[in-house]
Amino acid sequence: MSTATTDVTNDQRKPRLLALAGSLRKDSYNRQLAASAAQLARDAGAEVVEVNLRDYPLPLFDEDLEAAGIPDNARALKDLFATADGLLIASPEYNGSVTAVLKNMIDWVSRPDGQFARAELFAGRRAALFATSPGGLGGMRGLNHLRDILQPLGTWISPTMLAVPSSMNIFDEHGKLVDEMATAQLRDLVQQTIAAIPTTTIQA
Repeated sequence: MSTATTDVTNDQRKPRLLALAGSLRKDSYNRQLAASAAQLARDAGAEVVEVNLRDYPLPLFDEDLEAAGIPDNARALKDLFATADGLLIASPEYNGSVTAVLKNMIDWVSRPDGQFARAELFAGRRAALFATSPGGLGGMRGLNHLRDILQPLGTWISPTMLAVPSSMNIFDEHGKLVDEMATAQLRDLVQQTIAAIPTTTIQA
């Protein structure tokens, strides 16, 4: 069994992860991929909260809006991020980069607010970045941009980023990932990310 699935002792809680996709579309392939990563993380012994950004609509980040009061959904997301040791992010590629909804969420959550310092909720987090797309590159260009956004915030990015091509062929009619190679690669990425979480951050 992978080192990512080490036994949890009485004085050490399970690693806590957030799983999310940078897409609002109901049947998004990347949301299905994020759900698959979440299940693989649970199988590896982690606690996972799946976050649907459709449930947390946010205005475009604007310092004037921020000065008038942090939106309730931004506050809710910050509180979720505060509980997490790691992140599982499925990032669709729009025009060769990250989606607007994902970048906007990062902008809101990374802001200082009197409770959290700038980038505090990303600093030290371990993150797995992955994507799928109908095209042959699988969304890799967007993953490169997401890595460049998160690393300056202090997020540890798994050395392997997974881009899965031919998204219309890797899921069944229920949205379950059925491609064996993609499943194995995603499992390795998830376990690698969990194993990178320092044990000192998951003490009860």
